[in-house]
Amino acid sequence: QARLVESGGGSVQAGGSLKLSCAADGYISVRCGMGWFRQAPGKERELVSTITTDGTATYADSVKGRFTISQDSARNTLYLQMNSLKTVDTAVYYCAAWLWGCTGVGAAGDVDAWGKGTLVTVSS
Repeated sequence: QARLVESGGGSVQAGGSLKLSCAADGYISVRCGMGWFRQAPGKERELVSTITTDGTATYADSVKGRFTISQDSARNTLYLQMNSLKTVDTAVYYCAAWLWGCTGVGAAGDVDAWGKGTLVTVSS
């Protein structure tokens, strides 16, 4: 079955940077958009950022000005550049793709493909 694979997570001190990648296999044709969710310990999964196929991006208020989402359609890859990281950014980050229901981009319940997650740990 089609899948997404995240990479780039790790441990970093507050104020540092990381860049996450999400590679889609050849069976996935993204016609709506992709994005990133995260889930911190003891908390519910939350939307971090989305990007549609025309390049329009959205961000959660908590990451605006610090995170940048981008995509490389030719390589079927999604990225999340994370700068000025804070301890509250510590979470498992999940890549997501919306393949058919384009009006549902950003909604967890409408995600058509998920990655398994990559852990980001930010320390003081």
